[in-house]
Amino acid sequence: MIRVIALLTDFGTTDTYVGVMKGVMLGICPDAQLIDLMHAIEPQNVKQAAFVLLNGSRYFPAGTTFLVVVDPGVGSSRKAIAMRVGDYTFIAPDNGVLSYVVRELGAAQAFELSDPAYWLSGTSTTFHGRDIFAPAAAHAAAGVALKQFGEVVSDPVMLDDPMVDVSEMQIKGEVLHIDHFGTAVTSVGLLKWSAPAQLTLDPCFGVEQSLSFAMQNAVVRVSDQTLNGIKHTYAEAARGEALALVGSSGYLELSINQGSFAAQFGVRIGDKVEVQVG
Repeated sequence: MIRVIALLTDFGTTDTYVGVMKGVMLGICPDAQLIDLMHAIEPQNVKQAAFVLLNGSRYFPAGTTFLVVVDPGVGSSRKAIAMRVGDYTFIAPDNGVLSYVVRELGAAQAFELSDPAYWLSGTSTTFHGRDIFAPAAAHAAAGVALKQFGEVVSDPVMLDDPMVDVSEMQIKGEVLHIDHFGTAVTSVGLLKWSAPAQLTLDPCFGVEQSLSFAMQNAVVRVSDQTLNGIKHTYAEAARGEALALVGSSGYLELSINQGSFAAQFGVRIGDKVEVQVG
C-alpha cells in the first residue's frame, strides 16, 4: 500500500520547520512518501491556502493524507482537526483552511486531535505542526481511524466563498494567489473554451448560472491596469506584454509574458478584479 502524505504550509524552505515535521512523520510511518505541495503560502493567509489546496489536492491518488499547517491561531483555543473528505484525509487547524475542498467534495465528519497519545511528548505552544499535526498525519497514513484522535467536531469553521459576482455584462472577483512567476490567479472561474473565440463561465464558488462571452470583447481591470481580450496562450503576447488568459485550473490569470505581473503593477492577494464581457 502506498502511503502518501502531502504538505502545504506557509513555513518557507529556509528554516528547519518543514524538515523537522518530515522527520517526525517518518519516525511514526517509515514507509510514507512525503510530497511538498507548497511551502510558500503568504504568511498566515488561510484563504490562499484553502484555494491552493482545492486546486492541488485533486491530482493526488485516492488515500492521500494532506497535512495543512497555515495556522495564525497556534496556541489559542482554535481546534486541531482530522477530516475525511472524499477519498482524502486532511489534518489541519480548524480555521477554515479546508472550506473549499469540503464544498467541492462534500461534507465530512471532523474529529478533534485531542488525544495526547497521538502527540509528541512535551508539546509546545508555538509549533503544533511538529507536535500535533505531523504525528496525526503519520498515524492517519499508517491506518489509525480518525475517531481515535478525539471527539467529533460538529461545526468546523468554514470560510465564505471567494468573491465572484456575475451579472449580464460584468464579472467581479478577486486575486486569490500569486505564483512564483508573479502571475495573479483570480477567483473568476471556472472558465472553459466553448468555441475557439468563446468562453463560458461555469458555476463555481456559489455562482449558480453559466455565462458565455466572446474573448475579444472582454476587458479586464485590476488595480489601475486594463487588459483587452483574453488569450489562449502566452505566445499570443509579445515578450514583456501583459495579458489575461485562462490558467490550467480554469481560473482567469493575469500575467506578463516572461515577466512578473504582480511585481510590475503592484498587484497583491485580495485585490479586486472586474471583467466587462460585453
